[in-house]
Amino acid sequence: MLIEFVASDAALPEKAALAVVVFEGEAETAEAGAYARAVSASRFTGAKGQVLDVPGAQAADRVLLIGAGKAEGFDEMAAEHAAAAAYGAVKSTGLKTLRVKLPKAEAAFAGRAALGVRLASYRFDKYRTKEAADKKPSIAKTEIVAADREAASSAFAPLAALSDAVAFSRDLVSEPPNVLYPAEFARRVKDLETLGLEVEILGEEEMAKLGMGSLLGVGQGSIRESQLAVIKWNGARDASAQPVAFIGKGVCFDTGGISLKPADGMEDMKWDMGGAAAVAGLMHVLAGRKAKVNAVGILGLVENMPDGNAQRPGDVVTSMSGQTIEIINTDAEGRLVLADAVWYCQDRFKPKFMVDLATLTGAIIISLGNDYAGLFSNNDELSENLLAASKSEGEPLWRMPLPAQYDKNIDSMIADMKNTGGRPGGSITAALFIQRFVNGLPWAHLDIASTAWKKPSSVPTIPDGATGYGVRLLNKMVADKYED
Repeated sequence: MLIEFVASDAALPEKAALAVVVFEGEAETAEAGAYARAVSASRFTGAKGQVLDVPGAQAADRVLLIGAGKAEGFDEMAAEHAAAAAYGAVKSTGLKTLRVKLPKAEAAFAGRAALGVRLASYRFDKYRTKEAADKKPSIAKTEIVAADREAASSAFAPLAALSDAVAFSRDLVSEPPNVLYPAEFARRVKDLETLGLEVEILGEEEMAKLGMGSLLGVGQGSIRESQLAVIKWNGARDASAQPVAFIGKGVCFDTGGISLKPADGMEDMKWDMGGAAAVAGLMHVLAGRKAKVNAVGILGLVENMPDGNAQRPGDVVTSMSGQTIEIINTDAEGRLVLADAVWYCQDRFKPKFMVDLATLTGAIIISLGNDYAGLFSNNDELSENLLAASKSEGEPLWRMPLPAQYDKNIDSMIADMKNTGGRPGGSITAALFIQRFVNGLPWAHLDIASTAWKKPSSVPTIPDGATGYGVRLLNKMVADKYED
């Protein structure tokens, strides 16, 4: 999607749609003439999310009014969503250009409107071969009216890097599992070195030498080799400054292993690597906008398959930490991957904190529904920083408890722990399991099983499918709290 910032009096090109964003209760006064008459003849009030086609308008081939809600509540996120809604209304009309006119044309609002359109226009269509022309998006360029075009372009520059990173994350999650398996995921991450990242890939031989029996056990039933991707960005003024660290669960396909999942919906398990995709996207945007921070991303990449060599319920594995784990259910595999990835991260890099992201439990969906991810943490400051970033970026989090009395539920009779604690509080005991490998470092676990994939989506910047959840909120937290 080509983005341009234009003056309010710039001539509209041919085959263009004009979207005028208006406040609630001010729709009839926003524009004169035909717009006001169209409003008075409709139920359009300017409420957030409302869209009104204005018939017979002469300003463009098509004119839309986009409701932005109350003026006092109009912020950068509202500008983003309004512009995204405008794109959604005209994307497949056959028109070529969309112009968005905001009620506030300052650079920050214009930049966020441009971000909204970029995110809304995401489409994973590389495998479509027979799609009808009238089903394909036709809008190729979006013009955002800005009071100061140069300032708007400057405001959009880091947001353009963000939209590229979200698209990268969404692409990873959307790929079919026969295409994106651990080694291919690692190869695509390795390609990010062109942005200035340093990427190191560890194979099974290297992980075995490190003692990563927990991670390796998950993938031993697959013909695809497990990988550990280590991504480094050194952007701080002090090259030796302590890094911040992010760890992602990357189960490229999850059958459940010997504890086989039901067939219904199993195709969705291609996105069980959404946490790793989010971490990869985060490292992409940190490099893309030249963030002034040292950061590390660790991706545990495996495939969980049933096979004669697959891990069994009842097996005992030894993690890199030396702690032993009794396998109760091979479908509780993500925490096994994270156990070794988290330990490796804290042991090698000694970061300020660690945040892990994982599509970990169905229990979090039961707890929070489909819009909130679960936040579990041993550190209040880190939690508050994550919650603040999630609110400003529209990626909701809800902090969940880590009660010490639940920890005994993962004690094992024959090993140091077992990999499930039963159905009650399933997302909590999963987080408590990971906490046993944190080694006392400030840490947060984001269970994103409820937010990594949306179908249907009710958010205008998120088309149905992969969301890229986590890239935005983590980038915002780093920018606000941890850069030089």
